[in-house]
Amino acid sequence: MYGACTRANTDGLSFLRTHTGERSGRPRVSDALTTPIVCTSTYHFKDTEELIAYQEGRYGSFEYGRYGNPTTQACEEKIRQLEGGEAALLSASGMCTATTMLLALVPAGGHIVTTTDCYRRTRQFIQTFLPKMGISCTVLDPSDYVGLEKALKEHECSLYFSESPTNPYLRCVDIERIVSLCKPTGCLVCIDGTFATPCNSRALDFGADLVIHSASKFFGGHNDVLAGVIVGRKDAVDKVKQFHNILGGVIDPHAAYLVLRGLKTLALRVERHNDSAMKIAKFLEAHPKIERVHYPGLPSHPDHEIAKKYMKGFGGVVSFEVKGDLWQTAKFIDSCKLPYIAPSLGGVESLIEQPTVVSYWDQGPEKRAEIGIKDNLVRYSTGIEDYADIEADMAQALDCI
Repeated sequence: MYGACTRANTDGLSFLRTHTGERSGRPRVSDALTTPIVCTSTYHFKDTEELIAYQEGRYGSFEYGRYGNPTTQACEEKIRQLEGGEAALLSASGMCTATTMLLALVPAGGHIVTTTDCYRRTRQFIQTFLPKMGISCTVLDPSDYVGLEKALKEHECSLYFSESPTNPYLRCVDIERIVSLCKPTGCLVCIDGTFATPCNSRALDFGADLVIHSASKFFGGHNDVLAGVIVGRKDAVDKVKQFHNILGGVIDPHAAYLVLRGLKTLALRVERHNDSAMKIAKFLEAHPKIERVHYPGLPSHPDHEIAKKYMKGFGGVVSFEVKGDLWQTAKFIDSCKLPYIAPSLGGVESLIEQPTVVSYWDQGPEKRAEIGIKDNLVRYSTGIEDYADIEADMAQALDCI
């Protein structure tokens, strides 16, 4: 079949071990109910003509695993439609998505506007790495729109980037107002919607150019996968994809499958997260051992009216301050029996953390105070457990301090 010259001086077994059952007679999988996990690092073409057709866009396929994968593509398409964007790109983690986006869309010597309350690693990248490329930044309170207008006038801004809600104080930004200021200057607007999910808010509907997510969180939903995604304007996503192909932060196809699977139950889980978080926020706000609750669904939150404008539900994360010092707060956390003490959020299991200890222990009290991280701050990510069990556990833990 393949010619004597290819089989000379062999017993034929190495050919059979390598090719039989795959080169021909491969089982049909197109009617599989779930999307197959395509574990391949490269793709083949039947002849040079087909390869040239692919290169010229006349033949739909893939070339190499770093540039695309069928399982990943199916997941990207689902996210694209959920967010209402023109294009989407998955990568190996949320930070991979954020850093690749920043490097791809902000030129050397460019300027970024971002907000004070944000994920620590994002802050580190913007304030310590990007300056090496001559990229400067203006860091504003999420509600400082006068400051935004000033920055846009004083700098040639390439990108406005903010979480909404933010981490860990759950601040929310006025997307339409930001877009109205940025668009005339050509400054792109990117919103990190990880805490919201498209079930609660779709920033693209309000004029944002791009949305990113740590898909490890609510999208995956089971604390078992690392992934990130950017979705929005095709021209901007294409620029990120071109740079992504160079950097190589590729998501494993099995991880893409886990995100794809998680997305199927996203709306059901988010509904439960929203309900439990709203109830626990109200419970905590009325408790005598709690100093303050940070949850956009509460009228006491500084961005409550903005959250009502942009969000259908207020998310599954509640941050709050215990009346006490670092160690009294730690005692409360240690007394909780239901949640795991762990970073991350958005999974089916409730998670609890003290940001001072988990993310900022190396910073020291003065540095933590400078960036607004209080020693008595707690972040609680509600899981899908019965709310009555969550409240009962939190009540007994508060009784311990």
